Amino acid sequence: MRRTVVLDVVGLTPALLEHAPVLRGLAARGAMRPLRPGLPAVTCSAQSSFVTGLPPSGHGAVGNGWYVRDLAEIMFWRQSDALVQGEKLWEIAKRRDPDFTCAKLFWWYNMHGAVDWAVTPRPMYPADGRKIPDLHSRPADLRDELQNRLGRFPLFHFWGPMADILSSRWIGKAALHVLATRRPTLTLVYLPHLDYDLQRLGPDDPRIPGAVAEIDAVCAEIVEHAEAGGARIVALSEYGVTGVSGAVYPNRALRRAGLLAVRDEMGRQLLDAGESEAFAVCDHQVAHVYVRNPARLPEVAALLSGLDGVERVLDAEGKRAEGLDHPRAGDLVAISRASRWFAYYHWLDDRRAPDYARTVDIHRKPGYDPAELFIDPALRLPKLRIASRLLGKTLGFRTLMDVIPLDAALVRGSHGRRPDTPAEGPLIISSEPDLLPEGPVDATQVRDILLAHVFDLQPARA
Repeated sequence: MRRTVVLDVVGLTPALLEHAPVLRGLAARGAMRPLRPGLPAVTCSAQSSFVTGLPPSGHGAVGNGWYVRDLAEIMFWRQSDALVQGEKLWEIAKRRDPDFTCAKLFWWYNMHGAVDWAVTPRPMYPADGRKIPDLHSRPADLRDELQNRLGRFPLFHFWGPMADILSSRWIGKAALHVLATRRPTLTLVYLPHLDYDLQRLGPDDPRIPGAVAEIDAVCAEIVEHAEAGGARIVALSEYGVTGVSGAVYPNRALRRAGLLAVRDEMGRQLLDAGESEAFAVCDHQVAHVYVRNPARLPEVAALLSGLDGVERVLDAEGKRAEGLDHPRAGDLVAISRASRWFAYYHWLDDRRAPDYARTVDIHRKPGYDPAELFIDPALRLPKLRIASRLLGKTLGFRTLMDVIPLDAALVRGSHGRRPDTPAEGPLIISSEPDLLPEGPVDATQVRDILLAHVFDLQPARA
């Protein structure tokens, strides 16, 4: 077996590689190929394809979240490995050689899986309403070992208005520690930094080259350590981010058509999925639309197709063609144009928005919300507001950190649909040119490519 380190550099594309001298050098010494993402091109779906070799129709991760029909609840960003169906990369490798070991560092669905070492964000949520940064690890004492060595994991720099390079630097240092002390056969490292500014600013903003250089510097330390130890290196990305000029609001359209139901709670309007005839689970540029009565599918499809910014709507046949025909998927799946994305908002008056809408709350919201990357520009003295909320929480008062805007127009980049050109899409780089197949690589080929790196196998063919 050959030790292999895999860097998931989120948002990196062939067009941005010129700003990453270390990764560009790795590609020059080895090889780089465009990566063809599946649909949807989002984190949970992409990573699940990487480790199972299956499309969403096989592994079931149809997005970063979906509607759980038995519970009548929408659930986003869950972490159990059991949610991913199909045999995983590390299970195949362990069966081939019982001495194989795997470290899975901050990749998603990273709890309770059959890996040797795992680390993932897992905040503590005391009953008083606080959110305290923390980790979940396997084994459990690895959590304390890393935080004693590196300081508490910077959760608020991992997602939210403060998201920046600090979290990826922490992850990089954690990876170096695990590599040095455990020497896994395969190490999977998730580095999210670039994704933040691509969504905030858009890929053409003049600040993006600097963001690429920042994450390249994190990669540099890991690449240097791996090469010094004789390990093979793979760097890849899950998707490319395209510039957007506005959002599409399918749930508002469904509500105006009398298809979406809300529940009034203390003057706020919450989506009542179980009582709705149709609603959308919005996830970047893809929206899973669940329709109670199959007889109304043509009506709902026509409504969605008529919305400005919608490129196409997949029915049952369309989902099969895209590898998205899984029971968790929506009855219809809407895909936006490249310049647009889907916002989850279901209320028609911002004064009636749910209380969670103005907070960072990835689990309560019934859709992905990139506005969580911003502080509401309409707030006066936002730092004072944040400080007062933090003081209240410290003193034990229940209070909302209500600083997130309800303005989807602030978002300048998105992803999820298939890219129009390879330069806008993800990539895969290997230190071993003979272990990458010729031509573009499908996301479902990545599992076998990684096995080839570990076991000196012939590269997988499309």
